[in-house]
Amino acid sequence: MHTWTLILLLLAVMALAYHLGMKRAITRVGGLKQINHLHSLPAYYGVYAALWAGIPALLLLGLWLGFQDHFITALVTAQLPPDLVAAQSAGQIDLILNDIKNLATGNIVSATVTPEIQAAATQFARFEELSTQAQWLAVLALALGGASFAWSRTEPQMRARNRVESVFLVIMVIFSSLAILTTLGIVLSVLFESLRFFELVSPLEFFFGTNWSPQIALRADQVGATGAFGAIPLFTGTLMVSLIAMVVAVPIGLMSAIYLSEYASRSVRAIAKPIIEVLAGIPTVVYGFFAALTVAPVIRELGAAVGLEVASESALAAGLVMGVMIIPFISSLADDVINAVPQALRDGSYALGATQSETIRLVVIPAALPGIVGGILLAVSRAIGETMIVVMAAGMAANLTANPLDSVTTVTVQIVTLLTGDQEFDSAKTLAAFALGLTLFVVTLALNVLALSIVRKYREQYE
Repeated sequence: MHTWTLILLLLAVMALAYHLGMKRAITRVGGLKQINHLHSLPAYYGVYAALWAGIPALLLLGLWLGFQDHFITALVTAQLPPDLVAAQSAGQIDLILNDIKNLATGNIVSATVTPEIQAAATQFARFEELSTQAQWLAVLALALGGASFAWSRTEPQMRARNRVESVFLVIMVIFSSLAILTTLGIVLSVLFESLRFFELVSPLEFFFGTNWSPQIALRADQVGATGAFGAIPLFTGTLMVSLIAMVVAVPIGLMSAIYLSEYASRSVRAIAKPIIEVLAGIPTVVYGFFAALTVAPVIRELGAAVGLEVASESALAAGLVMGVMIIPFISSLADDVINAVPQALRDGSYALGATQSETIRLVVIPAALPGIVGGILLAVSRAIGETMIVVMAAGMAANLTANPLDSVTTVTVQIVTLLTGDQEFDSAKTLAAFALGLTLFVVTLALNVLALSIVRKYREQYE
C-alpha cells in the first residue's frame, strides 16, 4: 500500500465532501431557486467541507510519515539481543540498524546476515506493515469524520465564504513564512560557519590578503600546504570575469532590445525574440564546453598570431562566453521595460519634430532607464554567481593579475573546490567556503537592493 494511493483516496474523499457539502447547502435552503438566500455561493460550502476532509487528514499523514521510521527503529532497537549491541559504539549500532532496514526492504546488506539480524529484519517489516495499516485507517477515518462534521454544520446562514477565505489566508501565511524561514536558515547557517572560520583566520587576512592557498599542513615539514587565506585574488578574478561578461552582454543585449521593440516588424520580432531567449535555456555546462573547446583555442591562436602569450585557460574566454549567456537576461528585461514606456511619450516627441532615433535616445531610453539599470544589476548578480563556465574556461589558479589572458579563479569556483570530497567541518580549509559564500551573498544582495532602489526611485516619474 503506497502513500500516493492513500493521497489519491484522500483527494477522492475531498471531492465527495465538496459535492455533498454543496448539495446540502442547496437542499437546506430549499432548492436552486432559493440559493440567493444562502450567505455564500454554494461552491464555498463545498470547499468548506472539502477542507475539513482534507487538511486534518493530510496533517496527520505528514506527522505519521515523519515519525514512523523513528518510532519503528526505536522499537526494533529495544528488542535487539543484548549481546548484539553490547560494547558497540553508536556508529556501529547505526550500521547494524541500517543492515536491518536493508534486509527488511530487500536491499543489499554490508555484513553477514546472522539469525539475530534476520529476526530483527522480520520484526521491522512486521512493524512497518502494522504501521501502514494503522496509518490508512486513521487517515481515512479522520478524513471521513471531518467531512461528516462539515456536512452536519452546513446551514444556509453559515458564513462559508469567510471561513474558507480565512483558511486560505492562514495557508498562504504559513507558506510565506516557510519561504522566509528557509532563507533565514540558509543565512544563519552560513553566518555561524563563517564566524567559526574567522575564529581561526583573521578577517584582515581574509579580506585583504593577496595569497590564496587553503591547504592546511598536516606535518611541520609538509611542502605546499601554507594555509594562506587571502581572498583578494578570488575577488579580483570574479570582478574581471564579470566585467568582461558585462562588456559583452550589456551593449548586445540593450541594442537587440531597442531593435526588437522599436524597429523590428512583428514577423521579425516573433522569430528573433524566441531565438535570443533560447540562450537562457542552454545549460551552463554546455557553455563551458563551448568556452573550453572553441573560444579558448581561438583566443590562443589569435594571441599567438600577434605575439601575445595566452594561457590555455583564461579569464577572457570565460568572460566572453558568460557574456553570451547573459545576453537574454538583459535583452528580455530591457525589451519589456522599453515596451512599457507609454506611447504618449513617443507621440509627443514626434509631434515636436523629433526623429525616431532622437525619440529613442532622448525620450524612450531615459524613461526606461531605471528598469534597464535594474536588469543590468540583476545580470551582474547572475554573472558573479556563475561557476561551471569559469571552472572549464578560466581554471582554478588563484592568480592576482589584471591580465585577462591569464588563468584566474572566482569565489564560486573555490567554494565548489573546498566542499568537494571528504571534508572536516572543523578545519579552516572547509570553513573558508562558508566565508566566501557569505561574502558572495552580501555582494549579490547589495546589488539586488541597489537595483530595486533605482527602480523604485525613478519609476514614478514615467507612470
